[in-house]
Amino acid sequence: MLDALKRWRRRRALERSAIPDDLWNEAVAALPFLGIYGEAERARLRELVVLFLGRKSIVGAGGHDVTPLQRVVIAIQACVPVLELEHSLDWYDDFESVVVYPGEFVPDWTWEDEAGVVHVNDGPLAGEAMPGGPVVLSWPDVEASADFEASGMNLVIHEFAHKLDMRDGDANGCPPLPASLDAREWKRVMSDAYEDFCARVDRDEDTAIDPYAADSPGEFFAVLSEVFFAAPAMLADAYPEVHRQFAAFYGQDPAGLAAAGSGVAGIN
Repeated sequence: MLDALKRWRRRRALERSAIPDDLWNEAVAALPFLGIYGEAERARLRELVVLFLGRKSIVGAGGHDVTPLQRVVIAIQACVPVLELEHSLDWYDDFESVVVYPGEFVPDWTWEDEAGVVHVNDGPLAGEAMPGGPVVLSWPDVEASADFEASGMNLVIHEFAHKLDMRDGDANGCPPLPASLDAREWKRVMSDAYEDFCARVDRDEDTAIDPYAADSPGEFFAVLSEVFFAAPAMLADAYPEVHRQFAAFYGQDPAGLAAAGSGVAGIN
């Protein structure tokens, strides 16, 4: 009975909030990395985006008006990481809103370290994922990062990867893992790759992956999640073990799809 009610609610939400074809096609065309997905996967992604938009408010701040196209572009990128995860949108059930600014914003929040020293964060940010709170984005940075090849980043995937990581506490580079993944192996692979990357950054090597990934294990996970979806061959070449762990966690193999030129997103 409960399952039947859930299915009915899902059908009703999809019918009531359907995205017009022209709007959907324009949003997909703005995100070149979606080219690896086939027709069936894009259809499932579209349904997930409709349900996401039914659950979340995407609102402007600082004088920014969010357009219908902006809402769909943001929602698509938020849904890509959870497309093959079990109970996909439940991963995002700890917040209600995505806040969009007309440019970089100053969070102006304080925190106290272990020594009792209070720090103030008053530097401008392009994005922020708050534990138990909203995701905050700068629209110009979202717009610029839609094409990873041109910008070298994907802001939306980055911040929503933090949200996945925060599901079991702090963003520490280890989200809740499925039973099929060995947590010790995940931590070994990620730790080895992180140490290697930090050493390369310390040597001032020219890395294709954003050096910001060396900031912390949490940022390493978020940046590499961007790369996994938006430039998958880069991650598979640089850190093949990380790529395999990510493929098992996300249930997708974008590098394999890109190499094959086909569109079968799931590996489950």
